[in-house]
Amino acid sequence: MPATPNPTDPPRFTLDPAQPTRLRLSGRWTLNYARDLSLALKSAPEDTTGFDAREVTRLDSLGVLQLLRFARRRGIDFDTCLFDEAHRALVAAIEDVADDRPQRKRSYGVAEALARLGQAVHRNWNELLALLGFFGEVLVKMTRMFRQPRRFRPTATVHHMEQVGLDAVPLVALLCFLVGAVVAFLGANILRDFGATIFVVELVSISFLREFAVLLTAIILAGRTASAFTAQIGAMVSREEVDAIRTLGLDPVDLLVIPRVLALVVMLPLLTFVAMIAGLLGGLTVGAYGLDIPPQQYLARMQETMELRHFLVGLVKAPVFATMIALIGCLEGLQVEGTAQSVGERTTSAVVQAISLVIVVDAFAAIWFMQMGL
Repeated sequence: MPATPNPTDPPRFTLDPAQPTRLRLSGRWTLNYARDLSLALKSAPEDTTGFDAREVTRLDSLGVLQLLRFARRRGIDFDTCLFDEAHRALVAAIEDVADDRPQRKRSYGVAEALARLGQAVHRNWNELLALLGFFGEVLVKMTRMFRQPRRFRPTATVHHMEQVGLDAVPLVALLCFLVGAVVAFLGANILRDFGATIFVVELVSISFLREFAVLLTAIILAGRTASAFTAQIGAMVSREEVDAIRTLGLDPVDLLVIPRVLALVVMLPLLTFVAMIAGLLGGLTVGAYGLDIPPQQYLARMQETMELRHFLVGLVKAPVFATMIALIGCLEGLQVEGTAQSVGERTTSAVVQAISLVIVVDAFAAIWFMQMGL
């Protein structure tokens, strides 16, 4: 090695003549020479007890970290290693922030699994409490809005009615028409064995009036509208527009939440009615063209067996589902922490929560209506 180090030299070491177990480092220990740096440390003798880095011409954070890890692997006291005065501040800073704790190992035992399950239940319980509290806040402020009509935002409400209702009609109608056709096909395959194909009419009409129409519509809007509400409000939170609204003395619930809730509460029953009609038309189409049931006979059978209570049972659940979807979407949007990652996480959470809650509530409502004889 030359007596005067060349600044372009790669990292290298020699054995100290006075202490053969001690290394004398030289060259440039930087990111540009990362591969040479790693090879040099791997070739160091196993009995190394320390090193002298005062002849190193250039040192960056990668070099310090590699030397620090090398010292720990070999059991070398890093404080006894020598560095140039110009490098001491960097070495001290890297040494202070370096984390020498062992990585936490993920446990797979029964106790750890139960602990993770308990944490998940606790988080979900807190989410439910937050939703109930938010529902109460919205109710209070809607009552205040009726006492003070100037707080009502008709333009925003009509805009959201168009967005969540009118724009969703083609999607809802198409999906419910296809599901009605599928239900008719499946029912016919089973009822044909008993010579009771005509009962497909009751199967499609009752199932769509009571369950399928409102449930499919709510699930579609939970994925389409709840995510949109969360993304819109979350983007406003991340841009600090919600803070600006509060600074101006306005209430974000009045401006952002109530118009969306009212729009969805009005439009979901109407979309449910569209879904009912589309599902019945799907069953009628399959009956006429796939089951050899004339349309006149199909419609006559439907008129004879259809009852108003089935229609009311399906329609009465629509405002409940609408309120849940709107509240979840708006609450998740207001809980965004200001980053793009948080917006994505909250949007996903809103869709999952809305769909799950809609299905759970619908299941309990179906059982309750059956027990009541409705």
